[in-house]
Amino acid sequence: MPRKGPRSLAYRSWPGRTLKGSDSGAWRPLLEGSLRERALEAVGLIADALPDPPDPKDDGALDWSFAGGSAGLAVLCTYLSRSLDEPYEGTAEGFLDHAGRSIEAEPTGHSLYEGFTGVALATEHVHRQLSPEGEDPTEEVDSVLAETLSRSPWEGPYDLIGGLTGIGIYALERFPRGDSVQCLAAVIERLAETAEQNHAGITWVTDSRWFGPSYRVNHPERFRDVGVAHGVAGVIALLGRAIARDVAADVARPLLEGAVDWLLGQKLPGGSGAFPAWVDPDVAPSPTRSAWCYGDPGVSAALLVAGRAAGEPSWEREALDLARMAALRPVEETGVVDAGLCHGAAGLAHLFNRMHRSTGDPVLADAARSWFQRTLDMRDPAGRYGGFRAGNADDDGNRVWEDDPGFLTGAAGIALALLAAATPVEPEWDRVMAVSG
Repeated sequence: MPRKGPRSLAYRSWPGRTLKGSDSGAWRPLLEGSLRERALEAVGLIADALPDPPDPKDDGALDWSFAGGSAGLAVLCTYLSRSLDEPYEGTAEGFLDHAGRSIEAEPTGHSLYEGFTGVALATEHVHRQLSPEGEDPTEEVDSVLAETLSRSPWEGPYDLIGGLTGIGIYALERFPRGDSVQCLAAVIERLAETAEQNHAGITWVTDSRWFGPSYRVNHPERFRDVGVAHGVAGVIALLGRAIARDVAADVARPLLEGAVDWLLGQKLPGGSGAFPAWVDPDVAPSPTRSAWCYGDPGVSAALLVAGRAAGEPSWEREALDLARMAALRPVEETGVVDAGLCHGAAGLAHLFNRMHRSTGDPVLADAARSWFQRTLDMRDPAGRYGGFRAGNADDDGNRVWEDDPGFLTGAAGIALALLAAATPVEPEWDRVMAVSG
């Protein structure tokens, strides 16, 4: 198995180190001075603390998924390699090898974040970043997904994390290779047949039985989800990007327009939070936290992607207004308790950074810097991975503090956000979060 190269990323070594990607194009580092130095120091500490790709005889030592395991760690190592004068390509390949062996050894579903689709997306992304002229590594996955998507009516989730939208994100990452166009068109067909049209527009119904105990304990059995991770905002970003590539646009355009109508119809009057996490006719809606998974920052980022992709300036303006409001929300009302991408400080910092780069808005730049500062201030000496710990939920919905190396809630995602803020390498990995095109 390929082994790691040297990882001497200690703080004092940064001034003499060459960062790659200085002429990469339009992307520019947001952070400067001591804050940038702190960000790079944290990246180095996380990189030094990463586990090795597991030996074939010890495959149970690390999760393999995109969300929390080897597939996501492969993506981090790819951006370490692109950003730093350090040989991380072999480590990325080692993590991909572990993830690939794992899904071959045990049955797994098509979830983007916790199934074989996520491993395939990570493989596609890593190979395109590091060896774009190489062989097509995931062609066979397209065929499996095409068979899965041929089943009608669709009875599973429609969301980004584990359902149709996630498969669509994978197809967009592959586009136009293999059967990606057919897969994306089939995703749109399944979304069309499962859509619910009402007086407010078009939406999709979520069945809480699709998800685990920690999710079901806080949700009714059936409801309409607003957010990016599990709801309509994620679908909106996907449909916009499909239209931009002229895939099933005759079906996707009316779906998208109806979904945006429904989404904007859920805005709450006044207050510092515009959107609820989900809606149900028997429950009064209330503002939710500020996060990628749920809340105004994620919704505004997804709407901005859709507006740009579908050529709808009014959606872009709405998204920017929402993002500015979210940027000015008092910290004590955001619900942020840790630093991860999903619902933490680094996730907010990256969203505001990404939207600032798309719009040039200085309010968003200031918010991004402020949230990066908070991210770095959250480092805990007890944290195994660079001093960061994740406040995840157990099966009863209670918060538990964990040492998490992963992409979605752990240290890998934090490091990727910090690299995007401190180096000139564009964070194309965030397409998996539906916040860039």
